[in-house]
Amino acid sequence: MVDAPLLRDRRARVPQVRVPRHRAEHPEPSFGGAFTALGELAYGGAQVSASVIDLDTGARVLSIDDRIVLPTASVGKILLLIEVSARLSANENPVLETLDKTPRDAVGDSGLWRHLQARSLPLSDLATLVGATSDNLATNVLLREVGLDAVRHRTEQLGLLRTALIDLVRDTRGPDDAPQLSVGSTAELSWLFAALARGQVVDSLTSSRVLGWLSLNTDLSMVASAFGVDPLSHRGVDHGLQLVNKTGTDEGVRSEAGILRGPRRGVAYAVSVQFADTSIAARLRVLDALRMVGLDLLEYVH
Repeated sequence: MVDAPLLRDRRARVPQVRVPRHRAEHPEPSFGGAFTALGELAYGGAQVSASVIDLDTGARVLSIDDRIVLPTASVGKILLLIEVSARLSANENPVLETLDKTPRDAVGDSGLWRHLQARSLPLSDLATLVGATSDNLATNVLLREVGLDAVRHRTEQLGLLRTALIDLVRDTRGPDDAPQLSVGSTAELSWLFAALARGQVVDSLTSSRVLGWLSLNTDLSMVASAFGVDPLSHRGVDHGLQLVNKTGTDEGVRSEAGILRGPRRGVAYAVSVQFADTSIAARLRVLDALRMVGLDLLEYVH
């Protein structure tokens, strides 16, 4: 039997595990989960694209085929909101200007206005509906007011070459219609949200107003599903997190762009996936991958 004092002496001579002197207190996130998840979708035949910009340094910390152009569904409505906000800043349209819905504006799917009795709403309220619920009817009425050509011209002024709102919202798209509501590259979309965060889209008032509308967005089903914030109330800071985002959903399309700020830093991000939406399993694989991107973003900012 070994004496207890001798055993203690031997243990005292065992080298202790040393912490590397230059190891960071918080290891830098690698976005490995995002790469793996999106890579698996790509190997399965989907087209994927992602871009993340650090708002403090301007560095692009994630880039996956970020210059290819993919359908972005309702994400393109942000370009309409920018044009509407710029007109309000320039006093070209009064905030309380009332717009009517007409039969030619009628469209289904996302939004609340088509379920409401009110036939007329102020222009600023319609922009709020687009930001909060991606309201299709409100989108078409606003497009009728400002014109699609004006939105395209504004987009060109911003220097966006691969991102565009192509058409109004339609229940069905015929051979003479544009094949998509909007398209975009994630490189440009992440840049656009970074510019909004810095107040550089047209001017600070225009940028702030657009972010205010988008801060009401209730769709947290994609990347933002990883952030744990209240879908119906996240305009403020929650556990150190602040989120502004815009999503786009269509058959075989899932896209999201936004800003996430945390205790450590902030990012502007954009992710788009085009896939064969042949089963619920295929759709859920895409949503799981987008959530994984969100988890990596959360680790980076928090």
